[in-house]
Parts: sequence; structure tokens; C-alpha cells
Amino acid sequence: MNKEDLIKYIDKLSEAKVLIIGDFALDEMIYGKTERISREAPVLILEHYETKKILGAASNASNNVAKLSGKASALGVYGDDYYGSKLIELLNKNNIDTKYMVCDSERKTTTKTRISGSCNQSITQQIVRIDRQTKTPLSKDTENKIINNIKKAVSDFDGIILSDYGIGCLTDNIVKCAIEEAKKHNKIIVADIQRNMEKYKGVSAITPNQPDSERQIGFFIKNEDDLIKAGEKLISESDSKYVLLTRGENGMALFEQNKDGIQYKSVPAFNKKEVFDVTGAGDTVVATFTLGLCAGINSEISMILGNLAASIVIRYFGCHTVTIEDLKNELSE
Repeated sequence: MNKEDLIKYIDKLSEAKVLIIGDFALDEMIYGKTERISREAPVLILEHYETKKILGAASNASNNVAKLSGKASALGVYGDDYYGSKLIELLNKNNIDTKYMVCDSERKTTTKTRISGSCNQSITQQIVRIDRQTKTPLSKDTENKIINNIKKAVSDFDGIILSDYGIGCLTDNIVKCAIEEAKKHNKIIVADIQRNMEKYKGVSAITPNQPDSERQIGFFIKNEDDLIKAGEKLISESDSKYVLLTRGENGMALFEQNKDGIQYKSVPAFNKKEVFDVTGAGDTVVATFTLGLCAGINSEISMILGNLAASIVIRYFGCHTVTIEDLKNELSE
């Protein structure tokens, strides 16, 4: 493997078109400077200076696909509220197609508001987080709308990402429909999941991180033997062709099921020094890996490209995305 070959593969990422189904959310970042302690209560008074709205959860996975290929479409739920309009506006602004998104006036648009403050000569620190979300199951009507949109959409895409953040959009029926439609139309389907891996039985690939995997399999991964045993168990329980296990500072491990059994490959972390924030790195990995598979790139190279992309985004605070040019520039250095 050399840089020239990898650059050719990076260019191929833009050929794929991906439908992202899952828990769409908005991250609201409110920043202020510390003025004083309130006389009303022992709390800080902040002088507001900036508010940012950022795509989070499945929205961030969609944004990563869009930045790498320009061909991303969102399928999820949002509320008929202020944050719902802001979510759709921000998705569209980032070239993410929203025609399959479903509005449910009975649900809140999932929003995570982080209030951060700083004073002179100090770093900005998060003080509190406020979550707005509806935890009750989707109504039958909303679930049916999503299922109908899946059936309409899948044939137009090269692959599907199921982005499960445990907020409730990916019901059993929706997951079952997505997998059935992917198989019917011979499409790649990748599940980025944190729990309930058995629910995603039959997908093309799953991309869990190591802590979530350890909870699923019931033992800690302490050495290579444990790692191989874990991969084999995850392949078996998910009935998937690939398991891409992200391992933080230990890199990534890829398990592939083929006619010769389960094959195992791994790559070290490409960046251990400039790690500021791993928030959203999993979204970057699943977006890059899925685009690779959808573009006809083999699984090992797709893993390497995902690892390369993750090594960039962890240098930034909060959710961050990469472009094809970012990947090429990283290689050149």
C-alpha cells in the first residue's frame, strides 16, 4: 500500500450515495463569559457572547457522508417546533437531502443544549447540559410513514447507515424493514450501534466501539486472543459479513466472514498525540467505512480510510467532519 493508491481510493468515496436512517438530533452550544456569582443563588452569571447549532447523532453521520461525497439523504423524525425547523434548515445547508424526514407534532426535536463558560485566562468549560427529547415509542402512524419512506428510497441509494443513539427512532419494525429492503435491492447496510446488537441481525456490517462490545459479549478484551474471540462472537450474534471494532488508542480491528471462515485484520491508531475530543468520531468512521464499501473499495482499505478520517476529527472539540481534500492533505504529511 502506498499514498498514490490510497489517494485513488479516497477519490472513489465521492461516487457513493447513502441513506442515513436513525436518531437525528441538534446540538446547541451556548457560550458565555463569567461575570460574577449571583446574589440570588450560588450560581455563575454568564454574559452570553455566542450560540452555535451543530448537527449531532445521526445528523452528524449524515454530515460526514455529505462532506465526503455530497450525496447524503436523511430519514428520521423531528418535531413541529423551533428546533425542528432549525434542524431541517441546518441539514439542508449542509447539502443533506431532507425529503424523507418525517415531522411528528407530538414529539420534541431531539436537542442537546450545552452551556459553557470561561473567565479571563481560563479555558472554556461545559457547566450544564439540557436535553430536550421524547422518550416514548414512536406512534404507529409515524412508524408507518418512516417504513413507507424506506421502501420508496432504498433503490435510489448505494447503501444505508442505521445510526442508533437510543432515542427511539429505530424501532424493531423500522430496522426489520430497512434490512429487508437492503437485501431485496442488494444494498450495503451498516449499523452504528451501542447496544441491542441482536436487533440488527443480518446487516452487512456493524461498527461498535470496544466498551459497548465488551458489554455485549460479557468479557473484557485484554489481549489479542480476547480480541479474536470477541470478533467471532460479534460476527455470530449479528450475522453480519463485517464487524469493524473501534478501539480508541489501540486503533481498529476488522473481522470479515467469508467462505474460508472469519478473517481478522487490524490497524493501529494513526494519531495518539493530538487528541482533544472523540465526540462524533464514531460517526466519521461509519460514514467513511460505509462510503468505501458502497464505492466498491475492499473492507480493509475502507477501514484504513475510516481510521485516517477519525485521526483528523479527534483534534477538534465537538462534532467535526472531514472532506476528501482533508484526507489527501493528511496523507501528504
